[in-house]
Amino acid sequence: MALKPLGDRILIKVEEAAKKTASGIIIPDTAQEKTQEGSVVAVGTDKDAITVQVGQKVMYDKYSGTSVKIDGVEHLIVKMQDILAIVE
Repeated sequence: MALKPLGDRILIKVEEAAKKTASGIIIPDTAQEKTQEGSVVAVGTDKDAITVQVGQKVMYDKYSGTSVKIDGVEHLIVKMQDILAIVE
């Protein structure tokens, strides 16, 4: 399935949260925090409002967007205003 965001929306592939700490302790799914980073997969049609490009790693607002699963992989559709930073 392919999704093309509309307007100033961006499709982000959400990064998985760490399953282990640096010391090797396994973190259960229920205790993991929601990640705030992901890779841009597709951008909307409003080229004037969108300042990120496909392939860039971004940080987004913690409680923003709409969660969707595409081929079993977690994705998020967010508005451009919910993008906080580009991770380099």
